[in-house]
Amino acid sequence: METLADQRDSAVEWRTADALVPYDEAIAAMEGRVAAVHAGSENELVWLVEHPPLYTAGTSAVETDLLEPGRLPVFKTGRGGQYTYHGPGQRVVYVMLDLTRRGRDVGCHVWRLEEWMIRVCARFGVAAERRQGRVGVWVARGEHEEKIGAIGVRVRHWVTYHGLALNVDPDLANYAGIVPCGISGHGVTSLAAVGVKATMTDVDAALRATFDGVFAATPACTR
Repeated sequence: METLADQRDSAVEWRTADALVPYDEAIAAMEGRVAAVHAGSENELVWLVEHPPLYTAGTSAVETDLLEPGRLPVFKTGRGGQYTYHGPGQRVVYVMLDLTRRGRDVGCHVWRLEEWMIRVCARFGVAAERRQGRVGVWVARGEHEEKIGAIGVRVRHWVTYHGLALNVDPDLANYAGIVPCGISGHGVTSLAAVGVKATMTDVDAALRATFDGVFAATPACTR
């Protein structure tokens, strides 16, 4: 059961899952929607979900980066990237957009996903930043940098799917079972861990408020 937003942004439909979504069901739903967007029978979609605790392995995943194979279920997926964690308290945003309309530039799409998380974090007073050679967004904490938002995308017929995962208040201990995104030497953080008491509803409102400014028809990205 899902609640369907009654507003649309430039023909983009928004949905919010009201229960944890099994990962395999999410993949099947996205693939169906991507085909429909490509066929012109459905609008673009932004789908806000949370998953049960699990690891996903992207197309570049290295087996040795799965440090504790028995800790959580592992799903191999066609998105780019390596191992990541999903679980309750993390806002996963699946973004099914038509790049034929928005600019056939996958790198720019990734930049926009980063920019979106940066603007959302800024709404809560958190300075999230890019780092050269590391996809996603990071928070400087003293001498260390910790990842607060991850990205993994796939494109079919110039329609995007998968998307981003922003840590609101997940169980960060579960990251110990993997090398997150194949990057060692850096930690993982969340809005809660940096002192922000934001609800998922608060984060969803910030995502809605910042979407149009990032995903305008004319790409405005710097790489």
